[in-house]
Amino acid sequence: MFSFNSIKAKFNTDRSSYEGLTEKEAKQRLEKYGFNTLKEKAKISKIKIIADQFKDILTIILLISTVISLIMGDTVEAITIIIIVFINATLGFIQEYRTEKSMEALKKLSAPHARVVRDGKITNIPASNIVPDDLIILEAGDKIPADGKVIEVASFYVDESLLTGESISVEKNISSCPNVYMGTIVMQGRAKVIVKSTGMNTEMGKIANMLQGITEEATPLQKRLEELGKFIAYLCLGICIFITLIGIIRGEPIFDMLLVGISLAVAAIPESLTATITICLALGVQRMLKRNALIRKLSAVETLGCSSVVCSDKTGTLTENKMTVTKMYTYNNLINVTGNGFNPSGKFLNNNIQINPLDIESIKLSLEISGVCNNSELSKKDISNIKKKGIASKIYNLPSISELWTIEGDPTEGALLVVAHKAGLNNNVLSKKYRRIDEIPFDSNRKCMSVICSDTKGSKLMFTKGAPDIVINKCTKMYTDRGIIELTSNIKRDIIKINENLASEALRVLCVAYKELSSSSSKEEDLVFVGLIGMIDPPRQEAFIAIKKCILAGIKPVMITGDHKITAIAIAKQLGIYKDGDKVLTGIELDKIDEKQLQKLVKDVSVYSRVSPRHKLMIIKAFKKNNHIVAMTGDGVNDAPAIKEADIGVAMGISGTDVTKEASSMILLDDNFATLIAAIEEGRIIYKNIRKFIRYLLSCNIGEVLTMFVGILLGMPLPLIPIQILSVNLLTDGLPAIALGIDPSIENEMKNKPRKSKEGIFSQGLLWLIVFRGIVIGFTTLLVFGSFLKATGNLDIARTGAYLTLVLTQLIHVFECKSEKLSLFQIPIFNNKPLILAVLCSLLVVISTIYIPFLQTIFKTAPLTINQVGIILLLSLATPIMSTIMRKS
Repeated sequence: MFSFNSIKAKFNTDRSSYEGLTEKEAKQRLEKYGFNTLKEKAKISKIKIIADQFKDILTIILLISTVISLIMGDTVEAITIIIIVFINATLGFIQEYRTEKSMEALKKLSAPHARVVRDGKITNIPASNIVPDDLIILEAGDKIPADGKVIEVASFYVDESLLTGESISVEKNISSCPNVYMGTIVMQGRAKVIVKSTGMNTEMGKIANMLQGITEEATPLQKRLEELGKFIAYLCLGICIFITLIGIIRGEPIFDMLLVGISLAVAAIPESLTATITICLALGVQRMLKRNALIRKLSAVETLGCSSVVCSDKTGTLTENKMTVTKMYTYNNLINVTGNGFNPSGKFLNNNIQINPLDIESIKLSLEISGVCNNSELSKKDISNIKKKGIASKIYNLPSISELWTIEGDPTEGALLVVAHKAGLNNNVLSKKYRRIDEIPFDSNRKCMSVICSDTKGSKLMFTKGAPDIVINKCTKMYTDRGIIELTSNIKRDIIKINENLASEALRVLCVAYKELSSSSSKEEDLVFVGLIGMIDPPRQEAFIAIKKCILAGIKPVMITGDHKITAIAIAKQLGIYKDGDKVLTGIELDKIDEKQLQKLVKDVSVYSRVSPRHKLMIIKAFKKNNHIVAMTGDGVNDAPAIKEADIGVAMGISGTDVTKEASSMILLDDNFATLIAAIEEGRIIYKNIRKFIRYLLSCNIGEVLTMFVGILLGMPLPLIPIQILSVNLLTDGLPAIALGIDPSIENEMKNKPRKSKEGIFSQGLLWLIVFRGIVIGFTTLLVFGSFLKATGNLDIARTGAYLTLVLTQLIHVFECKSEKLSLFQIPIFNNKPLILAVLCSLLVVISTIYIPFLQTIFKTAPLTINQVGIILLLSLATPIMSTIMRKS
């Protein structure tokens, strides 16, 4: 509870300095100073993206050859080849430009927010909208959004290592060290800060140019495939050079054979492989975003499919994160409280009889401590003007009513504030009776928080709340309705027993205590126990299904929580995470074992309770040493080390701190465990789709190379001329391959065990499928070419037959690639509309080049009879038919 008046007295500032700017003032400053953003490196221009499409060495060679062709008088073929090259470049430009735009949209979604005081009220705004003289609220875990000066602090420590290189946090105070800087991290405490500089005028702005040089690396999968692409490129170039030389030796025109060799190289080398994978991953990221999973690192998409362990926080991820106080215990009193969520209406019941809680002194004091020892704020929010669409509706889960109660701050503190409000002890009432002087913030080691305040009688008091097992041990006395008594060992045992009973009902229990302070003592010791407060955070309904999916998929779900062991087990049992025979470890038990012992135990433990950030790191490392791929969720600043250590660090989008989000690979926009499991499922589908189009591209390219290579070795005329080779490449390697990359799953991917992280892309017999189908495509084409040439004696008809066969076999094969287990006639063909459209477009083009006279001249084709087309269709379907028969037998 910061005092605006104290700021005014110390600084003698105007209204904007102590109550924040008005929206009107903020708008004027935004126009004057601009957005609070650092200057970014120049975006890739459209012209550069277009130019990049012509950088490929083979494309350059092809264009040079086309110029030579023009000089030699073969104008029609040269112009057609140029058109095909430019169509390829256009498709590449569209794909890359859309990917660039997608990434820009994702960056905007992940932009940080800040809490500012505007028109006298605390509100969340994008950090980019902060202006000089804004009043911002900062607490542990926040990234400081601009340079400024602190005007009120409570144990405020900042990590400035990004600017200074010093790893030790700096304590900030009003007198000697008031300045804070953009980009630094709040490690402890709370503060109010007046903004002095924004954007490029900040200290961070001075080093912005150095930061702009950082670029995203290719994913491991992309690197492996790039190496594969190079190997295939060298192999294909060798074959193409060989074909060219053989043709020249046989007496074919040198230029024609050079053009054939270059065209075949362009067709054979899967130069679009890495680009197609990037597009596939980017489109997958967009699909995940629709499911509320924001991917920050592309590598996370492929790693998701390998996840074998998911370590999840309980509160807000597996549960609803809407804590509600349901029970209160003080000496000889056990009170039930009704009501749900953050709505401050409810009843207090003693033995099912409604009572006034303020009539019972110990309950009244418990409620006062709950309201005063508290940094949350309860407000009624008007959401009638918020558009209920897109991601916003999913994040806020907006109800149909025009107003709702919301909490700014920690949900647990929010529940305590709400129960105080239910009794009529709102902020106005409490601030008249108690004046806050100082605060000892909560930290994960002490597991408690205290405030120092004075009451209307002039007494100086310490109010403390925290984990019962910690706070009770700090108490020596007990508050009762008849006075203060000694806290004997027997009474302490009774309290611990009641605490365990409350925890066994899946209640989160906090202990409240106090003491009067002398002038010399302000330590959290010799406290007076007042009561226990039990609150429930029910499991999310969708989490039940997600856990079942998780187990079915061979993924081990693990709960890691700061809650009491009994509470953790109760929730874990409900969700199906904990089963009879599983082990549970507490933070105290983890302190007694070393890393090697934990490595042996970790496979049998499903719940960890009362853990610290150091323990979380230990758990992640133990799983990784057992060769598991670990996903770890978290929200607090203390979760950042474990999230960074995990293979897939997952931050909470709503409750997560900025530092945790920065350390993460992905962000759950709805803080929901079910969203993480949906993302894992999507990750598996994306990896499967990558295998699909790799299978398709490589088998088709092998087929094209074999057609030319074997044809020349057998002494046949050239089965295809350059323009036909390029046309096949355009019609089959373009849109159909990309459409296959977004193919919906036809199998339940969550019924399979996770793939191993070191598993090769060609595992499970994929390489054999590729080579076999490539051979079949090549020899089917040669069979048509040879038989048509022998039957008609017309080389144009034979080449047209080979041309149609090569296109048709590949377009049929694209549907085979939809599944590695099912045959063509078992696959749902029509569940991918983009693929159907891509195939129909390719068929329409190839038929046009065969039957339209103008195009016949360009592509050197001849019209085929119905019987000839029937033979081609039958031969193209022969392999899928045989495959179906073999699978059934």
